[in-house]
Amino acid sequence: MYFERIKIMRLSRLNYVGFTLLLALITSLPLQAADSSMLEQSFGDYTEELQLANSKKKKGVMLFFEQKDCPFCHRMKTTIFNQAQVQKYFKENFLIFSVDIEKQEEIKDFKGKATSQKKFFADIGRSRGATPVIAFFNLKGKLVARYTGATSNAEEFMLLGKYVVNKVYQKQSFTRFKRAQRKLKK
Repeated sequence: MYFERIKIMRLSRLNYVGFTLLLALITSLPLQAADSSMLEQSFGDYTEELQLANSKKKKGVMLFFEQKDCPFCHRMKTTIFNQAQVQKYFKENFLIFSVDIEKQEEIKDFKGKATSQKKFFADIGRSRGATPVIAFFNLKGKLVARYTGATSNAEEFMLLGKYVVNKVYQKQSFTRFKRAQRKLKK
């Protein structure tokens, strides 16, 4: 009986060690999945970012307006921005920057005018603080498309990118474009 207790204690320790290692692995996975390398670092001068986008032959600039404790922003970063096909497509076509709507940090907008990130969002977001707002600008710095909220999945986000790249925004709303694309799939 004494030896059975020792055997059970050893198994319990092994189970505890195994469980601890498994828990450590599982809790590290979201950190690995939260790869937002799709978002580039901006120095806050969007006139320079436009010049860079032009020189790199991009279709435009995408701004991801977010705030620190926004669960929808976090979901976009951890479930959509981290997917290889999303990163490949968007990096090929856009320069992509994050803008923290809570910061008062001074930046220069697409016209070279000094403003804060918070005011910049207020001028462009038009959503009373709801985030995320995904805004697309052409190579002249003109807002061509805006999407408020998190997309439902990577497929919808890819459609949003194609909507802008193919300039469908000139002809119809994104909602109609999505509907037409779904009909084509059937």
